[in-house]
Amino acid sequence: MSTFKDVVSLKFKSMQGDGVLFHGEGQRGDYITLELQKGKLSLHINLGKGNQDYWFTHTSVTLGSLLDDQHWHSVLIERFNKQVNFTVDKHTQHFRTKGDSDHLDIDYELSFGGIPVPGKPGTFQRKNFHGCIENLYYNGVNIIDLAKRRKPQIYTVGNVTFSCSEPQTVPITFVSTSRSYLLLPGTPQIDGLSVSFQFRTWNKNGLLLFTKLSENSGALLVYLRGGRLTLLIQKEAENPVEISE
Repeated sequence: MSTFKDVVSLKFKSMQGDGVLFHGEGQRGDYITLELQKGKLSLHINLGKGNQDYWFTHTSVTLGSLLDDQHWHSVLIERFNKQVNFTVDKHTQHFRTKGDSDHLDIDYELSFGGIPVPGKPGTFQRKNFHGCIENLYYNGVNIIDLAKRRKPQIYTVGNVTFSCSEPQTVPITFVSTSRSYLLLPGTPQIDGLSVSFQFRTWNKNGLLLFTKLSENSGALLVYLRGGRLTLLIQKEAENPVEISE
């Protein structure tokens, strides 16, 4: 199909920072992709043809942050010719696509939640979306309703359900900056340490993790300093090793 106007709207929630929500492409080089990248939403559009330089026709716009917080977020994409309105949670970016073309040629399937068949002309590898999507409309068509009623123009791939289960996560809040902490007894004579967690705070400074190393040989700390995450390894009779992210 060749379109001069496209409207895509949806709501999503996820705990994953990366994943494709919507993708369509054509043999002549056209494509449109909406994806999560490190908790932000990026919209990629190319209305150019295969004989034109990629950088001359490719357009990317990024909106939002911390969108992988398991809360519902709304998205609206409105394109008319080269003019595009990209809205995420009521914040709108207006832009014009690059190149000379003003219509989108899609002659492969449109996919929602991932790119199903890598390797087609123009296809690039991306991570599939893991989360929930609702109120998904493409040019006025209710995509989820068609899938739920198993209409022949829609097919599902992989584990897709028509429900949205809540993740089994229990957060904990440290109310006091001086007296609140968790203490886990250590295990003696182990050669390694593996710790993973997610956190959110308005404070720019604070200790997140502290442990003494085996045989009183030093200590390991993970803390915020000036809004930057820092890992400090202090060993006896050696210079401290400090890594900031």
